[in-house]
Amino acid sequence: MDARLNYFADPTAGKTLKHFMAVGKALKDSTLPTATQELVALRVSQINGCAVCIDMHTKEAAADGEAAVRLHLVAAWREATVFTEAERAALELAEEGTRVADAGAGVGDEVWARAAKHYDEPQLTALVMLVAFMNMVNRLNIIARQPAGDYVAGQFS
Repeated sequence: MDARLNYFADPTAGKTLKHFMAVGKALKDSTLPTATQELVALRVSQINGCAVCIDMHTKEAAADGEAAVRLHLVAAWREATVFTEAERAALELAEEGTRVADAGAGVGDEVWARAAKHYDEPQLTALVMLVAFMNMVNRLNIIARQPAGDYVAGQFS
């Protein structure tokens, strides 16, 4: 499968992607735990059906030492026993933040309270920004039909 657009060859996309990469780096450098970041990025990408981001975040998490069983169970995190309460709260917030059209009111107060119980304000800010960022990147990849499978962990570091 070939992508509809080559974002890396287009001058406008190139200028924009430079800023996207900076946003991604700033989020990586936040105090939100790396494992939580990868789990959330993976779950948002699963919901949106972004194969290239699923490929990327699965491989990045594995390279960071994430257990395969946890990666396999992200899509069914509610029934899985391998996630901490903090990770479960982050995944729940990520789902409601991704499915805003389905949720009606967006992220509910109870979901927010569960996340706020485990994360301080800078971490919550990073979590919210990560969910929004992943939704944007997923859409860019899905619209252009970016192919998945060739990503190498650390490729964009």
